[in-house]
Amino acid sequence: MATKRPGLSLKGRALALLAQREHSASELRRKLLRHVRKEVAAGAAHPAGDADPAGDADPADDAVARVQAVLDWLQVHDYLSETRFVESRVHARAPRYGNLRIRQELAQHGLALDAEAAQALKDSELDRAADVWRRKFGAPPADAAERARQSRFLAQRGFSPEVISRLMRRAG
Repeated sequence: MATKRPGLSLKGRALALLAQREHSASELRRKLLRHVRKEVAAGAAHPAGDADPAGDADPADDAVARVQAVLDWLQVHDYLSETRFVESRVHARAPRYGNLRIRQELAQHGLALDAEAAQALKDSELDRAADVWRRKFGAPPADAAERARQSRFLAQRGFSPEVISRLMRRAG
């Protein structure tokens, strides 16, 4: 159960999130903005003495600027790395999912695989699909309905149609 940490700065909150796991810049921005907006709504956007004396600053613009400043600092000091995020996501997902699913998940974060990583995933996709299939089913399909069920399962995991058909031929 997560406990609320009173007084944690925006930079401290970002570092705490990054200590748990790698985050993409867009994911961390979304989480930090949500936190800052809650602060603004609660009336605690600025620590004592930091309030805008003229009162003409837009809190939404201020929130975006504060979060962007923290993200820039994290990237400059190498706490936030898109390369590390991609590597960790691929490492975590590759044993269970196919290339299509991994690419789609990275695209949601505004990222893509580099050519070398994409080729490595492509080269290992058949073996990874076979491992997933073996863990789930372990036996060749008995009939066409079972073959379709197994193929759908692999497709839902993001394996390409040609890899699925090669695997089904090999298994059958």
